Amino acid sequence: MSTPCRRRLMRDFKKLQDDPPPGISGAPCESNIMIWEAVIVGPPDTPFEDGTFKLKLEFTEEYPNKPPTVKFISKMFHPNIYNDGSICLDILQNRWSPTYDVSAVLTSVQSLLDEPNPNSPANATAAEMYQSNRREYERRVQETVEQSWIEIGGEDSDDENDEKPNEPPPPTNEMEIDAAEPAS
Repeated sequence: MSTPCRRRLMRDFKKLQDDPPPGISGAPCESNIMIWEAVIVGPPDTPFEDGTFKLKLEFTEEYPNKPPTVKFISKMFHPNIYNDGSICLDILQNRWSPTYDVSAVLTSVQSLLDEPNPNSPANATAAEMYQSNRREYERRVQETVEQSWIEIGGEDSDDENDEKPNEPPPPTNEMEIDAAEPAS
């Protein structure tokens, strides 16, 4: 069934695929266009840099007149993110506009990572730490970043010889290289 909401979500998806903002990806679940999964990469030069954070967006038929429900699936430590992953962000509540699309929502959430509002905390511990002990706050955020790598599917590594599933290790000497080349 095609409704204005579903047509809008298809346009939002096409826009996100054709012109994704840096560090943002998202798509509807295969069986339900009303539920999306997204990944936000932590912005450069912030404590969240290189983190890969999963989110879930849920839309009602009232979209775009009403905002989606957006929650982090990844564990987060941030003044404006509740322990259950819910996000305290003005555009998702009282400052919503039908002109916002999925791309704008995800970009706003990504920006929030580096621009918390400790005066409207969802996580009082993170807000207090952000204001009074920035070093400890950034240490806790770094733990979150490292945890995000594990949640996405394994820690990144600079070791180029890491074996990848279903791939043989690279040759280690000239004899192996010669043996690996097909005979002509």
